[in-house]
Amino acid sequence: FLARAQFPFPYQPYNIQEEFMQALPTGTGKSLSLICGALSWLTDYEERKRQEAAALLQEGEEALSTNAAQSSAVSSSAELDWITDFVQKKAERDLVSKLKEEELKRKKREERLEMIRNNVQLKYAVKRKSYEEDEAFKLLQLSKEEQVEATGDQEDEELIIAEYESDDESKIKTEKDEDDELVEEHVTKIYYCSRTHSQLAQFVHEVQKSPFSKDISVVTLGSRQNLCINEEVRQLGSIQRINDRCMEMQKNKHGERHFRGPAKSVCPYYKASALQQMRDVVLGAVHDIEQLLKLGRETHSCPYYSTRLAIPPAQLVVLPYQMVLHEATRRAAGVQLKGQVLIIDEAHNLSDTLSCIHSAELSGAQLCCAHSQLSQYADRYKSRLKAKNLMYIKQILFVIEGLVRVLGGEHKSGFFVLLGTEMLTINNFLFKAQIDNINLFKVLQRYFEKSMISRKVIPAADQQESVETEKVLSASPMMQVEGFFMALTNSNTDGRVVVHKQGASSVKFLLLNPAVHFAQVLEECRAVIIAGGTMQPVSDFKQELLFSAGVGEERITEFSCGHVIPPENILPLVLCSGPSGQELEFTFQNRDTPRMMDETGRILSNICNVVPGGVVCFFPSYDYSKRIISHWEASGTLTRLANKKKIFQEPKKANQVEQVLNEFSRCIQVKLGLTGALLFSVVGGKMSEGINFSDDLGRCVVMVGMPYPNIKSPELQEKMSYLDKHLPHSQGRSPGQALIENICMKAVNQSIGRAIRHRGDYSSVVLCDRRYSRPATLSKLPTWIKDRTTTHTTFGPAFAALRKVRNITGSAELLGKLYF
Repeated sequence: FLARAQFPFPYQPYNIQEEFMQALPTGTGKSLSLICGALSWLTDYEERKRQEAAALLQEGEEALSTNAAQSSAVSSSAELDWITDFVQKKAERDLVSKLKEEELKRKKREERLEMIRNNVQLKYAVKRKSYEEDEAFKLLQLSKEEQVEATGDQEDEELIIAEYESDDESKIKTEKDEDDELVEEHVTKIYYCSRTHSQLAQFVHEVQKSPFSKDISVVTLGSRQNLCINEEVRQLGSIQRINDRCMEMQKNKHGERHFRGPAKSVCPYYKASALQQMRDVVLGAVHDIEQLLKLGRETHSCPYYSTRLAIPPAQLVVLPYQMVLHEATRRAAGVQLKGQVLIIDEAHNLSDTLSCIHSAELSGAQLCCAHSQLSQYADRYKSRLKAKNLMYIKQILFVIEGLVRVLGGEHKSGFFVLLGTEMLTINNFLFKAQIDNINLFKVLQRYFEKSMISRKVIPAADQQESVETEKVLSASPMMQVEGFFMALTNSNTDGRVVVHKQGASSVKFLLLNPAVHFAQVLEECRAVIIAGGTMQPVSDFKQELLFSAGVGEERITEFSCGHVIPPENILPLVLCSGPSGQELEFTFQNRDTPRMMDETGRILSNICNVVPGGVVCFFPSYDYSKRIISHWEASGTLTRLANKKKIFQEPKKANQVEQVLNEFSRCIQVKLGLTGALLFSVVGGKMSEGINFSDDLGRCVVMVGMPYPNIKSPELQEKMSYLDKHLPHSQGRSPGQALIENICMKAVNQSIGRAIRHRGDYSSVVLCDRRYSRPATLSKLPTWIKDRTTTHTTFGPAFAALRKVRNITGSAELLGKLYF
């Protein structure tokens, strides 16, 4: 690719942003650098493609005219091979025709987008023929969520399983049949994904501020839970119930209801003309989720399906991790990665995210419920189900019974009685459950996918249908059963099955090799940009997710940079001992001792004396946070802290986070006779990622101890064992040991990264544990923090350094004099 000298930017970029945009094939960086760099590449690529197509078209037309002239001049004595001549001319004519067709399509797309942006009424939207509307519906039905057309008796009950294709019949279907269902072809685009909807919203707002906002077609994707505007459906709460209710309304809309009785409700926002109208408006401007919801209500159209219709012509698609990293979800959403650019932002936990997405768990209660529902279903309709349908139902029931047996359950009088933890390979689990003779691939492909049985509402035979019953049954455990069946089709070496027999019994599939599912993404995409502010250590990341997926070193380009702040704006300290000389080592054995808790209280009290504004203190876990705060309440430490700063605690419920942050911010701004506010948070909690404590909100971040994971966890032990067996050892440490260190330090980096959010910001970072001073541990801090970190074996020098803080104007002052 040709290098750019300049990139469109809403303001003068920092030097590292320019370097970042230049460094990668797509010119990407963080935030605005990601946007402006990637979209600059896309603009250049489209222009270069147009020029190349124009040149080829000109060459083709010239060749055709030249050949025509030569053919007329050839005498009969020098006659050319007519077959060769014919084939050559046909190939040239086909190329010219294809180029002309592509150019015509491009012009139509550009003209249509221009009309949309100028609010010109699109006449074709209201003059479509009926078969074109059917094609639009087909696009909506591309996902696995939609049912195949029912071919049975029109008087059959709605719950009768839809017909599925036999093995031979499925081979008749060609790729062309599937391609014909697409209304629009996919243009070259950039997919941007991140972990949370709030992070996606922040990115969309940055796009809106960028120089590309008026010229780029952008679509933001989300779940039904985020995009549904039907209040009847939204009030169901859980995403599974919302999905099930939406699908049922679609069946009613398309006339797929075969139930004898009163008509059921349909969704008023699911209409082809309205969906197409909203799709065009979505493509005409950049919208975030809230704006999409508002637009959907104004146009009386479903934002969820309108945005999916907008994927093919969109140049930038913003979507959550799940829609990209999970193949079935990707296929269902209509996301096609072939030849496209993928940006994965906030990728520090990408490996864990992949493992989580592809893991599955079934509780004993869900298994019993699924067995009960499916048994009642089979009994109720056995006289009307075809032989193959009944065969697959019996196979599913047989597998469920095997899973319950593994849990120690006993089948009595039509229900199971469940009678502690075991780790098994997939094959051993199948043998133990005595279901190794069942072809799960076939059950999934020929039954779950075709009949959609997992989405059926299955009432008991004597049950009267009601709104209450419908709400309960819509959360069918068959969805979890299908997900667990799918997990069991992984390779035997790539995962384990964890069997919990005590307490809340369950079977859980644990994915050990996330690279196996990431490999397809890497193979299909033109380029994959993996970005994050705390990606260290990169070497372990590459080994687990890239090299293990078959990516060669030559395909990988790395770029790492410092921070935009000057060195004097951050003060990272490692405290090895507290004010009384107590050594700080928050191991599991001594962190609960009164002397360690008291020393931690004295450290915080001294920090609150000299640091103005907001102080954010991170504890390694919720349990330890609760214990140490309770100890401080009893000892009076909490009262002394409250006399200096107003105290806030991370809430237990996610919907309370914004309220706590607003009160925390207001307290710092108003002061109320105090020096600011103190916020107790938890590493890996609701405030350790995605929340910015900029300026006075985070003048000091305190990290109490090291947040190591529970080494006794069977899942973690199995993961360590897998890495030790399949990955090379490095620098005298095993991959399993490296995993423990990486989990801990990634969590630390995310937490301390909440402060210092712009060039003029400043803050101090206090790491309370002598183990942070180890060279191997320090090396896992971001370079811009590591290079400025000082270790203090005694508290006095560290406290003196904290008292001197460079303020935003660049002058130094003794803040201790103001706040003692």
